[in-house]
Amino acid sequence: MPQMAPISWLLLFMIFTITMIIFNVKNYYCFFYNNNNISQSLNIKKIQMNWKW
Repeated sequence: MPQMAPISWLLLFMIFTITMIIFNVKNYYCFFYNNNNISQSLNIKKIQMNWKW
């Protein structure tokens, strides 16, 4: 089987790297929180316990 030239390996590495960067940026910046759920989750009542050892 013929081997790939070093330029092809470099091109393949660059394509995968750019794809990974684009995918990570898309996932990081395109996630929106629902404001109603955040405000409801902040109103959780905490139960305090006094531990006596």
